[in-house]
Amino acid sequence: MAEYTGLNFLQVGELNYLQYLIWRRDAYIHMLSRTEAGQEYLDNAWRMEQTKPDRAGLRKKFGKEGAIGGK
Repeated sequence: MAEYTGLNFLQVGELNYLQYLIWRRDAYIHMLSRTEAGQEYLDNAWRMEQTKPDRAGLRKKFGKEGAIGGK
């Protein structure tokens, strides 16, 4: 995280806990986004968090009527 924020070890230790957690998360995402495998992991993690269907994407892939019962 020190590399990501540019802070030294002592400065990181002086951060309030919430700011530390936010920057740690951002640093982890930044590190993963550098590689193709990391990008795939982030895409899958984002997809697994979704609770509502992507209706526009589904319509684009399967058509307006859908794959089940549609004409």
